[in-house]
Amino acid sequence: ETTEMTNREEAEIQISELELLSSMFPYEEEFVVTDQLAAAELKHYVENESAEMPSSKVQFILNVKPEVSNASMVEFSMACALPFKYPAVLPEITVRSSLLSRSQQIQLNSDLKTYLMQNCSGEPCMLSAREWVKDHATAYIDKEFSASSVTTSNAMQSEDVTFTRLWIYSHHIYNKQKRKNIIDWAKELALSGFCMPGKPGVVCVEGLQSSCEEFWSRVRRLTWKRILIRHREDVSLEGGGQAEIQKQRKFSTLEEKCFDAHGARGNHMDLGQLYRFLEEKGFADIFQMYFGVEGH
Repeated sequence: ETTEMTNREEAEIQISELELLSSMFPYEEEFVVTDQLAAAELKHYVENESAEMPSSKVQFILNVKPEVSNASMVEFSMACALPFKYPAVLPEITVRSSLLSRSQQIQLNSDLKTYLMQNCSGEPCMLSAREWVKDHATAYIDKEFSASSVTTSNAMQSEDVTFTRLWIYSHHIYNKQKRKNIIDWAKELALSGFCMPGKPGVVCVEGLQSSCEEFWSRVRRLTWKRILIRHREDVSLEGGGQAEIQKQRKFSTLEEKCFDAHGARGNHMDLGQLYRFLEEKGFADIFQMYFGVEGH
């Protein structure tokens, strides 16, 4: 019984959103329902208790002209479909424009999806999606996105420097070669921080964002039972140079920290000592992120 109820509620929300869109965008060149049959089925389903669930999703097109002086001719078309469970699930949207290359189109659609995932859970969101496209889409036309490495190309373009600190957690770090890699790579990439070998293994690196990302991509490629970034801090330093970066650092170099727990379990680190070390540096809250408990 109950699911039937929610299906109808979802259908009602879809109908009212479609009505809103057609009243806001009365002209076909702005908004057009491409599958009239599905829309009629949906309406029938909402109005008649005995009606079957519609057999196909409602589909429509929203066309957007961004308000950019030199882009008066650019049009973006959003081909949209509403899954039956919408708005509990996200709408399916594909944005296209004759001026977008394939990689630009892929990137734009992926960023739009991320935006919706972060901002539109369970609420009708077609208008927000349209606003986002209107505000952001033209920026994708001139940018070159290589499918492999979106982040590096952006990092190169930005004037503002970003300082990053990564807190990496590993199930354990015993291997001598890995420990050497961690120290050598940090040195090569001008990163500071510390590495606590043993079980669990903790690595903190800080420095230029692109260097931290390079460090992580190398470390991640080694074989680990389990390794992940537990926490990440990014600070944008407007036009900041080396001096600004030095100011942000909490560690001078990257060194290995062994907090030996005495006795037979020599390879298990003393977490109390780690807590006190982090606390001195002003990172007591990080300890909780790693181990989910208060220290001391």
